Amino acid sequence: MKKSTLMMGIASALLLAIVCCPAAQAREKNNRPHPKLVMKALVVYYSQTSNTRAVAMEIARLRHADIAEIELVNPYDKDYNATIERCKKEKKEGILPEIKPLKVDVSKYDVIFLGYPIWFGTYAPPIEAFLNQVDLSGKIVVPFCTFGSGGLESSVKSLAAKQPGAEILDGYGVRAARMNAMPEEVDQFLTASYFIKGKVVKLDDFSASHRVSNDEAAIYNAAIGDYPMMQNTRPLFVASRSIPDGTEYLFTACEKRKEPVDPNMSIRPPKEMHVYVIVVNGQAPEFTKVVR
Repeated sequence: MKKSTLMMGIASALLLAIVCCPAAQAREKNNRPHPKLVMKALVVYYSQTSNTRAVAMEIARLRHADIAEIELVNPYDKDYNATIERCKKEKKEGILPEIKPLKVDVSKYDVIFLGYPIWFGTYAPPIEAFLNQVDLSGKIVVPFCTFGSGGLESSVKSLAAKQPGAEILDGYGVRAARMNAMPEEVDQFLTASYFIKGKVVKLDDFSASHRVSNDEAAIYNAAIGDYPMMQNTRPLFVASRSIPDGTEYLFTACEKRKEPVDPNMSIRPPKEMHVYVIVVNGQAPEFTKVVR
């Protein structure tokens, strides 16, 4: 009996030592999964073409999340010009497209990955219709979007204003012209945000900005190519940093100033924007996004 009591005392002392040991506590803490890894996640998206759908499917696959599509009662025409004209008409009349009931209960999820194309500088109208029907207070909302030149940052601001009770993360965006880079970028985004396990590629900060040289201006011009929305811009300053297999540039650009016809008219200041450009070794420069 005494031996049994002695053994129990020794075991209790050992357990107490382990619990109180800072090193053991640190090991236990490091072995715990990040809270975001175990949160119940849902991918909700609207896709006019296949691009946003492709991003949604990749996020759902990597995160092992449920997925639901926002569908319209009266879908937009697949023709780009027809869609734009209908959107302009609806915006002018102050109406939103009617959407079908979502096939899942959003309230049962902790994390909502919300995907959309960028139209008119922010999320497409079907997303606003969806946001009018749900309350995402207390949830983590992770925006992701596809675009021609940019719009992620402005759409995040719109989301925060629309759902002030939710925690809106910075999100992920990709140009339609760069969908081939999307799978690897989504993997890195989810890993860096602690939604999946993996190795994060840490990038250096951008260097100090300086005036653009002729060679750097040539990189900028090659990156924007014949993209119509960027033809009337020119680079002013640039910063850079190393990325795997290449260099990333952050250009501060502006609209090319047009002289007014009437010399008495005041000249409006040119609009500045930030243009991100990557040059992977052996490949042509390409811009990844524009932040206006």
